[in-house]
Amino acid sequence: IVNIFLGSTTLDLALSAIGVLVFAGLTAWDTQKIKLMYMAGDSQAEMTKKSIFGALMLYLDFINMFMFILHLFGNRE
Repeated sequence: IVNIFLGSTTLDLALSAIGVLVFAGLTAWDTQKIKLMYMAGDSQAEMTKKSIFGALMLYLDFINMFMFILHLFGNRE
């Protein structure tokens, strides 16, 4: 909230770098969670639901990480 009024580019840079690291960690976390869901050995219908849910989790992680990377390396003008 303070950065809205101050407009600090250093704080912007730091928040973008932290965001990239957080979503990189979440991507690794979700990948491990998908691996554990796969090893459960459920029925075909359950595996279909889990695969869609896992793909959505990774998709959101990648989109958010991409947004932070764009903000980090993008043109500030």
